[in-house]
Amino acid sequence: MTDSTHAQVIYLGGLGRSGTTLLERLLGELPGVVALGEVVHLWERGVLAEELCGCGASFPSCPFWRFVGERAFGGWTRGAAERILRLRARIDRTRRIPRIGHPDLAEYVRAYRQLYDATGAPVVVDSSKHASLARCLIAGGVDLKIVHVVRDPRAVAHSWSRTVRRPEDGRPMTRWSPARTAVHWTAQNAALSLLPMRRARVTRIRYEDLVAAPGDTLRALAFQLGLPEPELPFLHGRTAWLGHSHTVSGNPMRFHVGQIVLCHDDMWRARLPEADRRVVSALTWPLRARYGYRGAA
Repeated sequence: MTDSTHAQVIYLGGLGRSGTTLLERLLGELPGVVALGEVVHLWERGVLAEELCGCGASFPSCPFWRFVGERAFGGWTRGAAERILRLRARIDRTRRIPRIGHPDLAEYVRAYRQLYDATGAPVVVDSSKHASLARCLIAGGVDLKIVHVVRDPRAVAHSWSRTVRRPEDGRPMTRWSPARTAVHWTAQNAALSLLPMRRARVTRIRYEDLVAAPGDTLRALAFQLGLPEPELPFLHGRTAWLGHSHTVSGNPMRFHVGQIVLCHDDMWRARLPEADRRVVSALTWPLRARYGYRGAA
């Protein structure tokens, strides 16, 4: 592809359990937009572990991903996936954000660009979340439009403390203590806040605003991203109808098809112990206040 025909990449950043999967699914319903899931995990969980695509088929048997793999790389191979994972371990690290330069950066970024372009879609959504990958892609010449998704850290801490089963195999997903979640929330959001100083275009939205007024939030976001004004036929008030997707990796919502009611989840107010709430509040200040999450409880 020439520079003028590269896929436009919308990159969703933030800490897990902050609403990136929901936003990705909604964006994926817009005309010309294809949601890809957490592409950073495609090499390990898709190619090597052969986990399920969002459509319900295993990654190797999904027609969409077979097409993308053939077009981008001549097919998916274990050796190529292991090579990308080795490059990721050397290059794609949060500590490298200030100075991301590396002799193999171009090779690492080229794999992502080839993948994005091979979809044939004018716009793709990558919900990999990590600020370090966004920095790599920008440094490698990919024209990213980053959407930084934030959510009240106390709600995020409560979500990470719950037991959630992986739809792929029924095993519980990773759980974190509230204190650990607070540290990761601060680190990831602070790292994303550095990207505008590295020539990145970043738009920030809050999960709470998305679920309170999804139509208005999506229209405003589309305008900021330079997308055509969406008509949103799949959205009526706070009820959305989601079709099949081909997302790789992410939380169980990536498999949902049909009606979903968007509602504000504030169970943390009743279920997150007071001591944990205070720890999270202390560890996430002042970013918490900067994003509009005020109050100690």
